[in-house]
Amino acid sequence: MDALEIMSQLDHVTPFFQPIFSADEHKVIGYEVLGRFLVGDEARSLGPFFHDQEVPDEYLIEVDDLILKKALSLYLNSGIQTTLFINRNARLLKEDYGEHLLTILQEYEEKGLQLSHIVLEISGSEYSKELEHVLRYYKTLGIQIAIDHIGETSGDIYKYTGYSPDILKVSLQALRQNSSGQTYKDILYSISMLARKIGASLLFESIEMEYQLQYAWKHGGRYYQGYYLYEPCDHFLEENIQKETLKRKCQEFILHEKRSLEKVYLLAESVQNALQDVVSKYTKQAITKEQLLVEIGKKFEDMCFRLYICDENGFELTSNYFKKEGSWIFQPEYFGKNWSWRPYFLENILRMQKNRIGLISDLYSDIEKGETIRTFSYPLNEREYLFIDISYEFLFEQDGLLY
Repeated sequence: MDALEIMSQLDHVTPFFQPIFSADEHKVIGYEVLGRFLVGDEARSLGPFFHDQEVPDEYLIEVDDLILKKALSLYLNSGIQTTLFINRNARLLKEDYGEHLLTILQEYEEKGLQLSHIVLEISGSEYSKELEHVLRYYKTLGIQIAIDHIGETSGDIYKYTGYSPDILKVSLQALRQNSSGQTYKDILYSISMLARKIGASLLFESIEMEYQLQYAWKHGGRYYQGYYLYEPCDHFLEENIQKETLKRKCQEFILHEKRSLEKVYLLAESVQNALQDVVSKYTKQAITKEQLLVEIGKKFEDMCFRLYICDENGFELTSNYFKKEGSWIFQPEYFGKNWSWRPYFLENILRMQKNRIGLISDLYSDIEKGETIRTFSYPLNEREYLFIDISYEFLFEQDGLLY
């Protein structure tokens, strides 16, 4: 199916609609408009047509306009009040400062379209100051902005904050291809933090398996989209079509998360209780800090691989006590280093000062070993704080601690 075949049979071009579901109400809140070409009973995606670098711009614009106008007409005739997500070529959009698209939208606004119900999707692979000005103007008219393909390119995701996006759209396709890839998961975690900081909602797309839906739920996804939930179709759906299913899945996810959190808290409690006997020697028998680390290393031989003590400002008061190839060694080069620059370090110190109990961290990648670990921190007194790095091997063997 080449471009000329499509252009000679424009009556076969039609919009399809893929529903987008909300995490809070579990109902359809919008549809992404997708282009299809009808061949008999088959509806073929027009994605290859729009991504073909050889297709002339005037062809792209004509087909894009046709799909949009048909979609807007069907939308207005349906009487529904959900949002419509429309894709537009960023390069073509900025060439006329968005005037062509705006003319179409305003034409349908006169027929009853509310511009606040339109979400314009722009690919995260495109960025320019000119486009930024266009999108900011659109936002003053009530049009929402979504940045698509976030995290899929090597570009700096933070530059897209200049668009003041309402939605960041993240594909979970890579998660399916590499479900154990911690680096990819860390990138998605960073994107979720970015969305929170700039006040944007996260939309996870390409959800094709249940575990991807669970991942989207766990990582702050407000909206969900994908074949697992519903395939694109040529009509609009009843908004509660997946409500009971999503509600049931959400309850399952909540139960699983509670169980995992309980295991983490039980681990923290058991470490704290076991530490008390060892630490009492430090206070009563006046052993040195280094001797304390040796004793703790013996006590938690199968659990930890690094131990050290810091003051309340994050300066190391000891060398690192590190397990290397099964044997414990001191690393004096770490004495005096400061770790206050680490995220949440000082906040956790203050929490320990106030509550006088230890804390266990979330999962993160250790800089030196490159493995996923957790750290247990414990207040020895008001000025000294013990840090125990828990190995990946131990976490792997304990069900629920790597979730």
